[in-house]
Amino acid sequence: MQQITINRQGRLRDEPQTGHNRWHPDISPVASVEPGELIRMELRDAADGQVKPGMVVEELQSLDANVAHPLTGPVSVAGAQPGDLLEIEFVDIVAQPYGWTRIIPGSGLLRDEITGPWLAHWHVADDGFARSEQIPGVRIPDSSFVGTAGLAPSHQQLKAWSAREADLAARGGIAPPPTSENAVPATSPIAQTALRTLPPRENGGNMDIKQLTKGSRLQIPVSVEGALFSAGDAHFAQGDSECCITAIEMGATIDVRFTIHTQLAAKNNIRFPRVIHSDYFISPEWAAPRNFISTMGLPIEPDGTQRGEDLTLAARNAVREMIQLLMERGYSREQAYVICSVAVDLRISNAVDLPNVIVSALLPEAIFE
Repeated sequence: MQQITINRQGRLRDEPQTGHNRWHPDISPVASVEPGELIRMELRDAADGQVKPGMVVEELQSLDANVAHPLTGPVSVAGAQPGDLLEIEFVDIVAQPYGWTRIIPGSGLLRDEITGPWLAHWHVADDGFARSEQIPGVRIPDSSFVGTAGLAPSHQQLKAWSAREADLAARGGIAPPPTSENAVPATSPIAQTALRTLPPRENGGNMDIKQLTKGSRLQIPVSVEGALFSAGDAHFAQGDSECCITAIEMGATIDVRFTIHTQLAAKNNIRFPRVIHSDYFISPEWAAPRNFISTMGLPIEPDGTQRGEDLTLAARNAVREMIQLLMERGYSREQAYVICSVAVDLRISNAVDLPNVIVSALLPEAIFE
């Protein structure tokens, strides 16, 4: 079995031959495999190893920016051609024993209300649960998954996606522009024109879909010869929404193999990735907890203004209500926000009874020791 190894004590910039932190079709593959061949890939965490055990909040200010997300790869899959649908099977995902969650100023679902900074360190015990001294009384089960997994865009996609994101930013939206600061590879013109790995796109990327655990299969339309698959940004656990913008971030080792569905994407006009899983993505006790409590969010502003069909506002309200519930149990606002990000699942409960769509926030009671 082929293996891409990294130095976990170092940074991606020190080993650019192992990966990259931008999307660009001209990034050379670091390995090549045949369909069905297993390859092992060691992955860095989202902050490229900068957050370490014992670090205090004040030290976060000195971290290098624009490094997220360091990816291992690309891996070229023999025979993959534009128009194919590449299926990536996650055969195994092994977590590193340390992880972290932080509240980043200016980021997250409630970025205007809970501004941070704040940091929790997580340590995985022999029983398979992650615990943090910063959030006592909580244990999070291992549901390790890959947060960022994707294929290289074509030159046409690179140009089109850059233009649409620039247009969104010009209209007041949030879309980080290309920047060469801390880019890997650092060579021009790749560093100046490559897409940031922060948002997900049609090529996959930073999807943060917690169901991409061991046994899952991810399907992505191929846009370049060889497909050029890369992965990184592993998570030990996450609630659906990752509301504070980080999960339990960690390094990991994954085993993956590939299947090519010839010209299926082109034939069926498949635009976006798909996820397949044959069973619960974690044990039934945690995937469908019998004992849970939920809060509900409606699209109504705090001042009473009605916003019809606004699922984002409903989600914000559901998280606000869950934070209040957790504060009633003795947790601080920041602790509650992090608990929501790593363990609470947002669900669209009602999208049709207008004007009040409903988003529910589900908290599994089993996380409390």
